[in-house]
Amino acid sequence: MICYQVMEAYRLWLSLLSLSVVSTVFAFPTHAETVSPTQDAFLRAKQVTVGILAETQDQRMPEKPGKVAVRGTGFHLRDGYVVTARHAAEKHDPTTGTIIQKRIRILTNDLHELPADLVGDSAFMDVVLYRVAEPHRSKLQAGTSFVTGDVVPGMEVFTVGYPLGWGPTMAFGRLGNTNTFLQTVDTRLIQADLSACSGNSGGGLFNGQGEIVGIVHAVIQTDKEETQSYCSRMAFAIPGILAERIVNAAVSGKPLAFSKLGLHLTSVKDGTRLRVAVKDVAEPAKAAGLQKHDILLTIEETEILDAGQLKNFLIERTTPGQEVAIKVRRVDADLTFHVVLGGG
Repeated sequence: MICYQVMEAYRLWLSLLSLSVVSTVFAFPTHAETVSPTQDAFLRAKQVTVGILAETQDQRMPEKPGKVAVRGTGFHLRDGYVVTARHAAEKHDPTTGTIIQKRIRILTNDLHELPADLVGDSAFMDVVLYRVAEPHRSKLQAGTSFVTGDVVPGMEVFTVGYPLGWGPTMAFGRLGNTNTFLQTVDTRLIQADLSACSGNSGGGLFNGQGEIVGIVHAVIQTDKEETQSYCSRMAFAIPGILAERIVNAAVSGKPLAFSKLGLHLTSVKDGTRLRVAVKDVAEPAKAAGLQKHDILLTIEETEILDAGQLKNFLIERTTPGQEVAIKVRRVDADLTFHVVLGGG
């Protein structure tokens, strides 16, 4: 039986694009160079990785210190900013239900326990940003950055984390499908073939330079007994290109807005090939001239393969107010329209 090791499903704001078809695979241009990790990359990854500590203080005995227990993983970007998976920082409150903690405690690689305060989060994308207070930031040994450009299947990656609450450990593997989907978030995920399990959530998925390719989000566990859990070799990560947008919005204090095209799509047959076509059109696509039954060909010269790919192109690579060129086939003519994207 397949078992998802995640806290709960998050649903993406569906007004980005109303879809009538569901896709499982799509592709972006792949021009990334695969570089084997170096010892310097390993060292930096260990230094930037932090454990997310569980709340073990018994409120009935505040004078008695709680046990040190790690419930998840995170990483230090820069200037005290710590990123982790949102579900690794959630807390169940008997009155209000599941809430995101305003303050967490992190454990550094050299065993400093530091408080960090909430900066911002995305419930839809399972990403949260905290910041260590200025007096404690010197305890953070190093920082990292998100990778620029695309990632490709076969790329060597590794992760540092606290599987089942102990570590830090390191796991090595390669990327599988970089455009796959689970029911836990409504955006694409990166599949990685490496050992991971509960506790790795929120950790960085690093490339050969020690840059962040993605944030570990979930694993699929294929073997499980009633009294024992096993780590998996099929892990999934939030793409770094998307996580960086969430982090930058939180740092700037501005709400993260996603682009809105205004198309409802359907699947049609174009010769021997299935393509996506416009089922219904609203603003801003309507103002630009797109019509029902137009077959979508490209957006910004990137071929539109399916509805899922188009949605994720909008999420990851555009911003509201940006003008994009969309090529369509209308009857026997190929036409290009320029749409100024909406937002919300």
